[in-house]
Amino acid sequence: MYPDVLRNHILKCQEATDKPFGVNIPLLYPDIEEHMKTVVELGVKIVFTSAGNPKTWTSYLKENGITVVHVVSSLKFALKAQEAGVDAVVAEGFEAGGHNGREESTTFTLIPLLSGKLNIPLIAAGGIASGKTWYAAEILGADGVQVGSRFALAKESSASEAFKQTVVDLEEGGTILTLKELAPVRMIKNSFYSELEALYNQNASVEDLKAHLGRGRAKKGILEGDLIDGELEIGQVSAYLEAIEPAEQIVKDMVTSYELLSKNHFNSDN
Repeated sequence: MYPDVLRNHILKCQEATDKPFGVNIPLLYPDIEEHMKTVVELGVKIVFTSAGNPKTWTSYLKENGITVVHVVSSLKFALKAQEAGVDAVVAEGFEAGGHNGREESTTFTLIPLLSGKLNIPLIAAGGIASGKTWYAAEILGADGVQVGSRFALAKESSASEAFKQTVVDLEEGGTILTLKELAPVRMIKNSFYSELEALYNQNASVEDLKAHLGRGRAKKGILEGDLIDGELEIGQVSAYLEAIEPAEQIVKDMVTSYELLSKNHFNSDN
């Protein structure tokens, strides 16, 4: 988001609820200084940082009373984030949508690897869209989960209806991780991806890839519904998603399933 757009969205959230909410700020994007000043000025309580060095902004945010959570894709970066003073980490496997790690570790490989090696809460992300996967992540050592793709399809999501329907129609293998030379991103295989594939076949340079990517591709694809030239970011779990639902229904469905599983597990243990 541009700084003014982020400000407007934060103000809308504050009008809608008196509960704390998180703001996600990928550190690789421009306008970071202005974004950080905005979250402090508007009294945001939680900031999730990603795609960059957590040392850069963690102290500043915490000095201003903000809880900081950093997204990582490996044990090495989880330990570095903890050393930087973050309050929790999100361990995101490569099945997740959007910007991703280069290691290609899956979520259910990553969580048990990190579990027990950190002194801060561990949140699992990537491939989680149901009460079952939520419960499985906690069994493997996660303290909680982060859900992206399923909420991208919520009725309240600002994603375009064309994008949402495309995700609903996706089948297994419909997404791919690419652009590792820049910042790895998982996207739907569309015409834009085919153009990238052609560039790779021509041994394109990093500069060529950057030039072709340009700016605002994800906005064009996800928010504006350009299914041809847009960057359509979504996770592998999209093959499991079959409907556009209200956010309330998504939460109820996941919580009900999770509670049933945990209750049955508790009873079977005793």
